[in-house]
Amino acid sequence: MKAPKLTTQIFVGMAVGILVGHFFGGRASHLTILSDIFLRLIKMIIAPLVFSTLVVGIAKLGDIRSLGRIGVKTFFYFQCATAVALVSGILLVNFLHPGTHMNITLPKQGTEIGIDATTHATVKDFVTHVIPTSIFDSMAHNEILQIVVFSLFFGAAIPGLGDKGKVLLRGLDSLSHLMFSITRAVMAFAPFGVFGALAAVVGEHGVGILTGYLYLVACFFGGLLVFLFGGLGLFCAILRIPFFKLLSYIREPILLAFSTASSEVALPKVIDRLEKFGCSSRITSFVIPLGYSFNLDGSIMYMTFATMFIAQAYGIHFSLTQEIIMMLMMMVTSKGMAGVPRASLIVIAGALTTFHIPLEGLAIILGVDQILDMGRSATNVVGNAVATAVVSKWEGELNVNPEPASNVA
Repeated sequence: MKAPKLTTQIFVGMAVGILVGHFFGGRASHLTILSDIFLRLIKMIIAPLVFSTLVVGIAKLGDIRSLGRIGVKTFFYFQCATAVALVSGILLVNFLHPGTHMNITLPKQGTEIGIDATTHATVKDFVTHVIPTSIFDSMAHNEILQIVVFSLFFGAAIPGLGDKGKVLLRGLDSLSHLMFSITRAVMAFAPFGVFGALAAVVGEHGVGILTGYLYLVACFFGGLLVFLFGGLGLFCAILRIPFFKLLSYIREPILLAFSTASSEVALPKVIDRLEKFGCSSRITSFVIPLGYSFNLDGSIMYMTFATMFIAQAYGIHFSLTQEIIMMLMMMVTSKGMAGVPRASLIVIAGALTTFHIPLEGLAIILGVDQILDMGRSATNVVGNAVATAVVSKWEGELNVNPEPASNVA
């Protein structure tokens, strides 16, 4: 008999956790040990995962630059889309305040390391904190910004080593794949973490807290629609790309990504439909694979949204400077992590640690992450399709099919 998929297991864990919390009340608080184990496993993989994926991604940029004009235009668009997605997440959560509906008690801080989101640091404090004195100490305390700085130097230096650098890069690439495997094993424990977290939360606060989750889902899905039609739609309008026609061509891969909560499964279909839409095959084959590592708009938007949601749930206020720092950090750490299952959770965990927000907050969103992931995955597909159309347009290689999608096999 085939084992149920992880998505199904998590939903079952969520449902059972709600029931146990409702019927057992405060006695269910002991089940937090399950969510604690899961969170510690997440903390265990953050540093090596960020280091290996970021170094490999930066080192490979040297090869991408050698492709010339198309590579520069592609990465320029990726950065613009990433910035819009990050800002959209911040604006959305600051405007709707979904976290305030949770009213979770702030636990004791588990670490004294990090940028405290409740205080205002000077520029000197920030700079001296970001520059690592020891990469091993930074990894031991999951200091993501310090790991990012070291990784930037490390990755940028590898191409200059020639053949020796290639050997080192292959080793780090193998390490990143090893971390992917470990991450998949850690995520297999997610249903138990969800069960323990929701049982304890519902047991302490009652089933009324579920209205906060419904508001969270409604806010995020509404924000994704605004980003799709207000952000990506605007990109297409400026360049005179028929956005709604593009959507009609890729509706099947969008639905596939939404139903499976995985944008990767839609990749072959996306390439086929974009070529039928009128994008150049050489640009499509270049932009789409890169986009699945560097341009996942839905996931990137979720990173700032979820981090700020958790801060609001604990009553922690972020200053504008701290929000900008967080966006800059995520703009870098999100690159190259797309192949990691639940990569956005890893980046969010790193941000929580960096900004001195209790990592227990990750358990708050874990129960509904599967639902939110459906919207993220569908948005990722649309984002990469728009990226391909934009680069094709810039290169003068976009010839939109005059026939409607329904008439194109």
